[in-house]
Amino acid sequence: MTYLPQLRIPATYMRGGTSKGVFFRQQDLPFAAQKPGPARDALLMRVIGSPDPYGKHTDGMGGATSSTSKCVIISAPSVPDHDVDYLYGQVSIDTAFVDWSGNCGNLSTAVGPFAISNGFIDPTRVPRNGICTVRIWQANIGKTILAHVPVVDGQVQEIGDFELDGVTFPAAEIALEFLDPSDDGEGEGGSMFPTGNLVDTLDVPGVGSFQVTMISAGIPTIFLNAADLGYTGTELQPAINEDKAALARFEAIRAHGAVRMGLIDSIDQAATRQHTPKVAFVAPAQDYVSSSGRQIAAGDIDLHARALSMGKLHHAMMGTAAVAIGTAASIPGTLVNLAAGGGERGAVTFGHPSGTLRVGAEAAQVDGQWTVTKAIMSRSARVLMEGAVRVPAGTV
Repeated sequence: MTYLPQLRIPATYMRGGTSKGVFFRQQDLPFAAQKPGPARDALLMRVIGSPDPYGKHTDGMGGATSSTSKCVIISAPSVPDHDVDYLYGQVSIDTAFVDWSGNCGNLSTAVGPFAISNGFIDPTRVPRNGICTVRIWQANIGKTILAHVPVVDGQVQEIGDFELDGVTFPAAEIALEFLDPSDDGEGEGGSMFPTGNLVDTLDVPGVGSFQVTMISAGIPTIFLNAADLGYTGTELQPAINEDKAALARFEAIRAHGAVRMGLIDSIDQAATRQHTPKVAFVAPAQDYVSSSGRQIAAGDIDLHARALSMGKLHHAMMGTAAVAIGTAASIPGTLVNLAAGGGERGAVTFGHPSGTLRVGAEAAQVDGQWTVTKAIMSRSARVLMEGAVRVPAGTV
């Protein structure tokens, strides 16, 4: 039997925050994959190496974790006063599925550098030395992100002394502003709190009843108290990811919370919406040891937060979930705010499995409902490889 040569597709492999993914310019994709649909999904799954029953991604670019099984498509802006459209696909590891329901806050960091380096920004707007602000339209959720990218000698500065817990080596700092990050319509009780409440009781048959804060800011997230789950809040990945019963319990909580938030109509739809909502648990500040072995004192943080992504505890913290944490912490009465000590807060530093992260949010009550104008945090990004990916002919 004769086999055709592989397709060669221009691509860039980038780290953004504590994630990494394969970046494409939309015009470089095969024609059938330039628009949403089965052809696009099939291509991205083959690039990543999914579905992989071995859970290794040996035959693809993925890293067999939720943080490394990602693809990004960048195109010319579809919305006025923006520089690029940014579309994000979370590729499932062991099932044939690409989730387009949310954003990746970590990879958002790499969009600005990619846009500058790939000619999406008018050269007259790129300083010889200084900061280039890239206005990004996040097409999955219809939101604006501002990326403040350092430039040296007309080129994106990638190397620097900014340290990000969860990333081994320092790099150049990129400040991100997530504008109006709350959801604008899903759910029944308001744009930020889908039920209209800061705290609800969530009944999960066969699991229990829990106090929860359900918020749509950055990404829809269900927050619980660590103590209500039998945890201290200082857990690292093995404590959760090696406990199949715990993972099943978290998935049940996630599914019932998704229904309560109005994101899905029935429990069985949760399998087709794996990326959102997220489930996270919080606890008051206490001493702990990070996954790298570093001792972190309670006085260095305001609270602990742990979050699950695609069914597993994240090794650090998703950028979008950090936005949710910062936003919820700024609103008195939420579980996140109470874990941080209560009161009004413009920013918090929280502990996660890999270390600490500071995030700020500007929230206010308007006509009886909470709104958030922006959330701010710093990350870093770096090109790991550029050139082309190869996929078998017939994939698309």
